[in-house]
Amino acid sequence: MMDWTDRHCRYFHRQLTRHTTLYTEMVTAPALVRGGALHLLEHHPDEHPLVLQLGGSEPEELAQAARIGWEAGYREINLNCGCPSDRVQSGCFGAVLMEQPDHVADICRAMIAASPAEITVKCRIGVDDQDPEEVLPGFLAMLSDAGIGHVIIHARKAWLAGLSPKENREIPPLDHDLVLRMKRDFPALRITLNGGITSLAEVRHWLNLGLDGVMLGRAAYQRPGDLLLHSDDEIFGDAHATDRLAAIEAMRPYIAQELQRGTRLTAITRHMLGLFAGRPGARHWRRVLSEQAHRPGAGLEVLDMALETMAEASAAVAS
Repeated sequence: MMDWTDRHCRYFHRQLTRHTTLYTEMVTAPALVRGGALHLLEHHPDEHPLVLQLGGSEPEELAQAARIGWEAGYREINLNCGCPSDRVQSGCFGAVLMEQPDHVADICRAMIAASPAEITVKCRIGVDDQDPEEVLPGFLAMLSDAGIGHVIIHARKAWLAGLSPKENREIPPLDHDLVLRMKRDFPALRITLNGGITSLAEVRHWLNLGLDGVMLGRAAYQRPGDLLLHSDDEIFGDAHATDRLAAIEAMRPYIAQELQRGTRLTAITRHMLGLFAGRPGARHWRRVLSEQAHRPGAGLEVLDMALETMAEASAAVAS
């Protein structure tokens, strides 16, 4: 979710769900340790529960980044061993690390020793010509021995040569059942399933089968009103009253404050485009925000315009 789940996105998502754990986009350890890019860690306290995801390949550098993350307020830090992008591969981290399980274990030990935060790992079921049935159990065993207690598994292989990052999210076949078998083989390890889950009914299905969690990515971003808005009730049993309009109202003070800081409206509203996906007038909501929010000086009046245009379109359809 690089370039997607920035702090504005997370704050918006938190207006839809109290209990769902949110993740940062991947932040590279070199950017923090060598580049001093501490602005990448900026977040609002209301975003918690929130996990910092780190990318890197050097144990000491990742240990330093984990310390920096703890000092910035993150109480859980995730090591990315699943991203297949070219930028990540060129740095010898992300999914390519699955070819070096001993090295990953060393990284995890260094991060655990350096930071009081809980250290977790996100991985694929394998890469390239690896046999997931053979590779994944050994990888999980090494992580467990290194002190890792929670692993998020994207249930696809990553092809590091021949497929683009987008293709790696869609072409390699999903093997959710393998992830479930790993939970049965490693009952003490908390295992979260990721990849291809698009509904809360599917989330409940896999939780009922014994998995400890389910991670949603693109589906939650593209249809937050369908998934995040109902997750507290349907997954966590907290039927607090909220709706799409209430979430928009909750965003207004935040947007006003950010505009005063010099943030452009579109930097925030681009994450809100899918709020009404599948509902009457959704196209008009998206169109107004897309056309107006980027204009110099655009402010909260754009939200009002989008809501009004959507309501008019909905009324026309109803009549």
